[in-house]
Amino acid sequence: MTTPKTPSPSKIKRTVAAKPAAKPRARVTKKKKNSGFNYNNPRFKTGVVIVLLVLLSPFYYGYVLNFFSSTWRWVRNIGANPHYRTYKSFAIDIPTKYSIHGIDVSYAQGKIDWKKVAAMEEDSVRIRFAFIKATEGLLTVDPYFKRNWREAPKVGIRCGAYHFFRAYKSGLWQARFFLQNVNPESGDLPCVVDVERLDNIAPAVMRKELQAFLNHVEKRTGVKPIIYTGLSFYKDYLEGAFDGYALWIAHYNRHELKAGANTNWWFWQHSETARVNGINHTVDFNVFKGDSVKFENFLIR
Repeated sequence: MTTPKTPSPSKIKRTVAAKPAAKPRARVTKKKKNSGFNYNNPRFKTGVVIVLLVLLSPFYYGYVLNFFSSTWRWVRNIGANPHYRTYKSFAIDIPTKYSIHGIDVSYAQGKIDWKKVAAMEEDSVRIRFAFIKATEGLLTVDPYFKRNWREAPKVGIRCGAYHFFRAYKSGLWQARFFLQNVNPESGDLPCVVDVERLDNIAPAVMRKELQAFLNHVEKRTGVKPIIYTGLSFYKDYLEGAFDGYALWIAHYNRHELKAGANTNWWFWQHSETARVNGINHTVDFNVFKGDSVKFENFLIR
């Protein structure tokens, strides 16, 4: 009997149970974390609108510009003289130790709107007085004198008339000509003689004619006139000869008038380039040395 052969292991087909198909994994959607900020929030939108309105507002930029300009002015003025500061509206530097300010005018300033002059003010600086040119030499009357002399007092500005002195002409006759055109009254400033040229005349002759002018005006008005002159002209030709007269001295762009402790000056013309409302040209700017009480006492009674 033949014994059946046992198949070799290599020839035996192994039957492997099939693995069950893997189930597809469900897709997990991660929830986004809430940032806590909602751009669609009406309060947020309202805030954005308010910020934009502020940033676009001219008042905001005006405030910012004013802040930086003030800061720059403060930095620029470090070490500067505290008694001599810039007044933007008048476009000049003005000594700050004085409280009474004024101008002097002639035909060179043209037709003046005195209401605007009187209304102008910056940091308590305003026009309180005006010296007005009346005459020159023996024949010339300033074409704007009568109008200025009439209109300036209407707005409360105290006025004084001045004569431009020519040394080569008779001082007596110049005084007579001046008073033919000027009638000073109570409340006016004293009359002024403007002497700033020799006119090719010897200083002694100039002083003689000037004294004749002063004597006649004082005799007719009862008040000593004021002498206007430049600081250098005063030092060279007038100092010591007219000490009894009040002086109005021109000396520009300085924080202080150094005319000497014994010099009898009361008015100082410190600038010739001021800008004043109502005047279309530059104008001379002046200060009075005393306070308001002394200024009132200086006026004609």
